[in-house]
Formats: sequence, C-alpha cells, structure tokens
Amino acid sequence: MIRILGTVFAALLGLAFGSFLNVCLSRWPEGESVVMPRSHCRQCGRMLAWWENVPLVSWIALRGRCRGCGSWIGWRYVAVEAAVGGLWAMVAWRALDPGLYQSVLVLEAIVFVVGNWVFYWLLVGLAALDAENLWLPNSLTLPGLVLGFIYVLLRETLSASTSIIDKSKSMEVAARHAASISILGIAAAAGLILLIRWIYWFARRREGIGLGDARLMALLAAWLGLPGALLAFGVAVVLGATLALIGLALPKWDPEESWEWRVLPLGTFLCVGGMVSGLWGQKIIAAYLKWAGL
Repeated sequence: MIRILGTVFAALLGLAFGSFLNVCLSRWPEGESVVMPRSHCRQCGRMLAWWENVPLVSWIALRGRCRGCGSWIGWRYVAVEAAVGGLWAMVAWRALDPGLYQSVLVLEAIVFVVGNWVFYWLLVGLAALDAENLWLPNSLTLPGLVLGFIYVLLRETLSASTSIIDKSKSMEVAARHAASISILGIAAAAGLILLIRWIYWFARRREGIGLGDARLMALLAAWLGLPGALLAFGVAVVLGATLALIGLALPKWDPEESWEWRVLPLGTFLCVGGMVSGLWGQKIIAAYLKWAGL
C-alpha cells in the first residue's frame, strides 16, 4: 500500500513540476521571467483561471484550445506534464520496492529519488527545447553536469559507508574512485561527440553536430556513467535514423521541406536515449553482454 501511495504522490508531484516546466519552456526562449506575469494565453494574453492550470485535466477539458481566443495550445504541454509525471512515478515505484528499501540507507534512497527526479526533469526540458528551438542552453546542461557528478559521488559514498567496517576510509576511497571514473567518463563521452563533429566538418566542410550536444552527452555520462551514456547515444542514433528514413519515404511536396534539407534535433533523441538508459540501461547492457558471451 505504501508503495502504491508513494507512486501516486510522485506522479501528482511530477505533473505539478511538469506544468511549471511548461512555463519555463515557453518563456526561456523569449528571455521572459518564469515568475511574472502569471500564466496567460500566449496568443491573446488573457490571464488563466486556476482551473485552467490543472495539469493534464485542464488541457483535456479545454480540448487543447484557449477558452478565450480558441487558439491551439499544443501537444507539448500535455506531453511534458505526462512525461515528468510518468518518469517520477517510475522512480518512486522502483525506490519503494520492499527488497531494495531494506538493503539501503534511508538517506541513500532519498538521494536516489531526488537525484533521478532532477535528472529526468532536465531531460524532458532539454528534449522539448531542442525539438522546438534546436537549443540546448548552457544554463541547463552545465549545472546538470555538475549535479550529476555530485549525485554519483553521494551515492557511491553512501553505498560504501554501509559495506565496509572502516567507514571513514571507505567513504574517502569510494569518493576518489567515483570522481576519477566519472571525470574520465564525462571526458570520453564529450570527446566522442566532438570527434564525430570534427569528422563531419572534415568531410562536408560544415557543422553537423552542435557543441550543445557534446555538453549534453557529458551530462548523460555524469549521471549514467560512460556505458549508460553510450547506450543513450546508440538509442538516439537508431531513433534519429528511423525518423529520417520515415521522412525520406514520405512524398516530397517541397524539396526545402523534405527531411534531407532539415536539421534533426540530436539532443532530443539523446534525451530519450538517456531516459531509456536510466530506467532500463543495466538490464539492456547485461542482456547484451550475455548475448555477446562477455
């Protein structure tokens, strides 16, 4: 019962934070404050009533349109709220597993939950920003990278404190080891994107991948480790290639609008890959290693 109630609470909290994220996604690209003015229609400027701000429910009740001017609100609002709510619920469900809960410290479980909530909130926001604006702001990727580094250090330190008798020494050793591994993983992940960027420029004499993607890859490595980041990259490549092939197969009414003339948001695919890797990465990697006989 506690697991179910905790998961429902996490989902509702995630919906609320997803609603706030939508405000940020609408205002950040325009350089507007996320605090003032209060929520309003982006087309007619009408201030929204409280019941028009209920996550998911209001969008469904209004059928995705403004009550005043009738303009289309957009699928992004409901998608972001549902994504954050669903991801936060899955994190809570996993953290409240009775078997896992009994084997870790309460503080370690709290760090796991809060850390993953922050991670997925960032990924959903970055995915939407890149999809809509081809923009991965440093104000999100760089702090996200630092938070991921701190999160890994905390988890490794807390984990070491429960497994070795000499806790002070074990925590120090664990912190140093985690820091060195994390830094190497971050550098390698960012270096992979930079290498691909350089090869593309050398072959085509134009940019193919932005520096924001390199910073995002470093962020993924900070949170997931190098294997998890590489898995996220692989998922991103498969998703991007699949979408591009579907676009190429569609009738080309206007050459300038066909997929080969457009820029695909690699950052969005990397974020989706990061979500897959964060939720099921260990199982996927273990299954692959078993299949490969390693």
